[in-house]
Amino acid sequence: MSDAVPESAQPDAGLPKRRGKARRRHTVGKVLLASALVLAMASGLGTVWLYRHLNGNISVLDVSQQLTDEPTKQAVEGPHEPLNVLVMGSDSRDCEGCNIDNLTGGGQRSDTTILFHLSADRERAYGISIPRDSIVDRPDCIDEQGDTIPGADHVMWNEAYSVGGPACTIQQFQHLTNIKIDHFVVVDFEGFQGMVDAIGGVEVCIPEPIVDPAHGINIAAGTRKIKGKEALNYVRERYVVGNGSDIGRMKRQQAFIGSMAHQVVSGGTLARPDHLVRFLDSATKSLTVDPGLKNVWKIAQLGVEFKGIGLDNIQFLTIPNIPDPSDPNRLVWKEPDAKQVWQKVAKDEPLTKKLSSDVISAGNLPGSGSSSGSGSGSGGDKSEADKQALADAGLCT
Repeated sequence: MSDAVPESAQPDAGLPKRRGKARRRHTVGKVLLASALVLAMASGLGTVWLYRHLNGNISVLDVSQQLTDEPTKQAVEGPHEPLNVLVMGSDSRDCEGCNIDNLTGGGQRSDTTILFHLSADRERAYGISIPRDSIVDRPDCIDEQGDTIPGADHVMWNEAYSVGGPACTIQQFQHLTNIKIDHFVVVDFEGFQGMVDAIGGVEVCIPEPIVDPAHGINIAAGTRKIKGKEALNYVRERYVVGNGSDIGRMKRQQAFIGSMAHQVVSGGTLARPDHLVRFLDSATKSLTVDPGLKNVWKIAQLGVEFKGIGLDNIQFLTIPNIPDPSDPNRLVWKEPDAKQVWQKVAKDEPLTKKLSSDVISAGNLPGSGSSSGSGSGSGGDKSEADKQALADAGLCT
């Protein structure tokens, strides 16, 4: 595809008009489309220049030749095709002070894997986290040179990324879930910090101070915005927060991502061209994507498809899991619940209350006491089990 801006993105093509109703229904699509078009003009930057600049930031990786025995996507009813986007957080921890886990050796690391499922009716989205400590049977995969990387039984989930990068993680996911991945995104953690700083920080509710001298972390309690290294440490910390588990860290990451989405679409970021330009610049520098999302126009088109999803209907959960019987420090997926989650996703069916318990929505965040009002979501009184899960994660209840 040429770097020329699509005709519909030219300044004289007409810009989307604001509607009163849209103010009450915040959408992911607003961020992506408005940023590529409206922002360029409002900030005094040329649309073509901004488009090409952001495109130049994005890294594109084609892993299609490395994937084998891919599952067939199930046909479902709906105005659109359901979409499955696998998001992987890449964290080399080679930067100064970044290796808070004191891990040895270089190479690729992925501490975060989230499947984002977007329904065919574009009315709900699930972000399903997979614990890095999950013990699975990793299938064979193919490296960039076309050579086979042998699989292994009873290994940690994130080993696939270490031995073969995004391709082996996608191969593993599709093999274990029978869900076809449509797109993938790798987000660099250091760039993630830039995204947070660009919007002036992200609000969190910290019930107790986080003091971890061994890793140089000292974060005060309270409800406030955090940014910079403090924000990066917050989403990485696992040792002295809540019950110290990786599940707790994932839940904090889910809440943080939800709060960041809320900040972008509800916190005035769209009204501040300088903030939004910096946010998009940092975001695109942090991304590695498949060829289907090779430029900001493709990403914006993807975002527009989701314009019916309000923040309350973007729900984060963790795949059901239990301690590994052979190693209490590791996890295995809880059956049959985990299998039922993946089957529901494959069939594009809403998750039952049992399967989607303990969720966090982008419109109703822990400790915020507020909801965007854009959907049914998971608002209302929390059960004691939900409150305990939040407390275990070091989140306000």
